[in-house]
Amino acid sequence: MSTKRLTVGAFFMVLMIILSSSMFSVPVPGGHFYFNTVLIFLVCLYFEPWEAVVIAGVGSFLGDLFFYPAPMFVTLVTHSIQTFVMASLIGLGKRERVSFAQISLAFVVGGIMDIVGYFIGRSYLYATPSYASLKLPFDIIAFFVGAALAIFLYYRTPLTKMIMKALK
Repeated sequence: MSTKRLTVGAFFMVLMIILSSSMFSVPVPGGHFYFNTVLIFLVCLYFEPWEAVVIAGVGSFLGDLFFYPAPMFVTLVTHSIQTFVMASLIGLGKRERVSFAQISLAFVVGGIMDIVGYFIGRSYLYATPSYASLKLPFDIIAFFVGAALAIFLYYRTPLTKMIMKALK
C-alpha cells in the first residue's frame, strides 16, 4: 500500500467519523439522517473491499463511539458487512470502469443489508421490533438519498478523477 493510498484512506476515515456526528445530520422522526451514508457508498466505489471495511465500518464505529455509543457495535457489524459486499460486487480492483448497472446492483444489495442490519440491531438494542419498524421508512429514504448522491458525485463531478489520481 502506498503512502498516498494510505493518506487518502485516512482522510476518508476522518470524514466518516465527522459525518457520523449529529452536527452533520438531518433530524427525522426516530433519529437522524447521517451524511456518512453517502460516504459509505463512495468508499465502496473507490477502495478495495478490505479497505472499504476499515474506512466505512471502523470509521462509522468510531464516529458512534465518540458521538453516540449505544449503537456502535450494530454500526460496526452492519457497515462492515455492507461495505465488504458492495465493494466486492463492484470489484473495482479487477477493472478500470464499472457499469451503472453493476453499481446499482451493489448499492441495492448493500442498502438491503444496511436496512435489515439496523432493523435487527434496533429491535434488540432499543426495545422491540415494533419500535424499530417506525424507523424503516426513513432508513429506506436514507438509502435512496445516499445512493443517489453518491452516484451523482461519482459520475457528474470531478471528485472521482481526483480521487482515482490520488489513489494511483
